Amino acid sequence: QVQLVESGGGLVQPGGSLRLSCAASGTIFNISAMGWYRQAPGEQRVLVANIHSSGRTMYKDSVKGRFAVARDNAKNTVYLQMNNLQPEDTAVYICNAMIKTTVTAPLFTYYGQGTQVTVST
Repeated sequence: QVQLVESGGGLVQPGGSLRLSCAASGTIFNISAMGWYRQAPGEQRVLVANIHSSGRTMYKDSVKGRFAVARDNAKNTVYLQMNNLQPEDTAVYICNAMIKTTVTAPLFTYYGQGTQVTVST
């Protein structure tokens, strides 16, 4: 059993910052990529950023230069630092992780429940 628990969402004014955290717990042998999706009302879920165990990162074009993804492998935690937030960043942010629960188990993608980020005056 694996759980991903997010924290750090909230309401912020345009130009403000938030830091999201997502901790994985349970039976974990190895975590490959970890990252963040977001889903705005009426829109599809899109990948915002991810980070591989090697440290390689990927970002959605619209957040490059404003968001930074990082991970703490000792804590099985991924972070998303979001700066200069804009109203179009408003969405539910959902973390994900590709995890092997045992040495022989296949990689499986797990998702958190999501945390709301609202950017508004």
